[in-house]
Amino acid sequence: MADNSFDIVSKIDRQEADNALNQASKELSQRFDFKNTETEIKWLNELSVEIESSTEERAKAALDVFKEKLIKRSISLKSFKADDPRGSGKIYKITGNFNSGISQENAKKLAKIIRDEGPKTIKTQIMGETLRVTSKSRDDLQIVMRLVEKTELDFATQFTNFR
Repeated sequence: MADNSFDIVSKIDRQEADNALNQASKELSQRFDFKNTETEIKWLNELSVEIESSTEERAKAALDVFKEKLIKRSISLKSFKADDPRGSGKIYKITGNFNSGISQENAKKLAKIIRDEGPKTIKTQIMGETLRVTSKSRDDLQIVMRLVEKTELDFATQFTNFR
């Protein structure tokens, strides 16, 4: 019988992140407490966001609004890291980055947790920024999924590529 497998990855749904950014931008333009603060949020590149405002407090508040929208869109805040506000002339900027991929170090930690606490028939293999989990039993794979979900990790995880 062929082995069953799935991959553990750490990535964001770019479309959902874009929706969260658009919702936050719309809310910032409509809310009274952001009136005349020239607060805006925009993409810098594929995985980076920049918030600009005329005051440090409004920049932090805009970041909170964006985080709230990410949560509503089911994007884990573990995958988003924001810098402290920095002054740039008359405006304050906050840069935030989305993390993508599991580092080698984190993949090794996760593989060790699965080997130590999971069923003995499970095999793990690090493949770049993903961790492949294989077993002859689908039930064992489901046990590993529950184990990974309940384990406190400092990065977001998703399951893909079920076979």
